Amino acid sequence: MALNKTQRRILAFDFGTHRIGVAFGQELTGTATPLAIIPARDGVPDWQTIAKLVEEWLPDAFVVGMPLNMDGSEGPITPRARKFGNRLHGRFHRPIHSMDERLSSVEAREKLHDSSIKNSIGLDSMAATLILESWFREQVPEERL
Repeated sequence: MALNKTQRRILAFDFGTHRIGVAFGQELTGTATPLAIIPARDGVPDWQTIAKLVEEWLPDAFVVGMPLNMDGSEGPITPRARKFGNRLHGRFHRPIHSMDERLSSVEAREKLHDSSIKNSIGLDSMAATLILESWFREQVPEERL
């Protein structure tokens, strides 16, 4: 039986050269939960940690935030985020989707400032949560096409 598009489980990543935030969500509910912050060394993540997350959460696809400039052009980190997405696909053989992440860190900072959970969730994972929830909102159900 084919997986209905609205039932997909997604791992999302807020790529950074020192830290990569991770969130998990289900397309059916359109919600996401912050998970881990993965350390990175000059943009190279701890692939063993990512493999453990993939094994634990069994995502059907990945969403990677694309750091764009305010005018929509690519920033200096954008090619590295795209390369990270390509490597995710190559290692774990799941579809990759990208999502504009402009202002996600600003919004994440505001949410954490207003929240009692700020000590247990890092900014990068909250940003990954917001990226994934934005991606869910942009998906058009096939039955509406």
